[in-house]
Amino acid sequence: MTQRASKLVIVTEKVLLKKVAEIIDAAGATGYTVMDAGGKGSRNVRSSGQPTVGDTYANVKFEVLTPNREMAVKISDEVAAQFFEDYSGITYICDVMEVLHAHKF
Repeated sequence: MTQRASKLVIVTEKVLLKKVAEIIDAAGATGYTVMDAGGKGSRNVRSSGQPTVGDTYANVKFEVLTPNREMAVKISDEVAAQFFEDYSGITYICDVMEVLHAHKF
């Protein structure tokens, strides 16, 4: 059995990991995946596999499958409102044509 979904991607500073996870949980998402991220954007180059003194300049990437676009937008809007004025970050939403093994979703 498969079903459609929306995938929300949030790339932001690692210091926000727990706070962003709390927003995702509070919105009712059933789970998420987090991975280290790095790159270059409007707030300069961020660590990408290079040693740093700590996690101060590290980024993370969340991927969240949501059953509908509305939930993804709600999470994105909340994260942006709380953090993106003071921290680097970006969010985007992709349509997922099929979630395989949707009984776990």
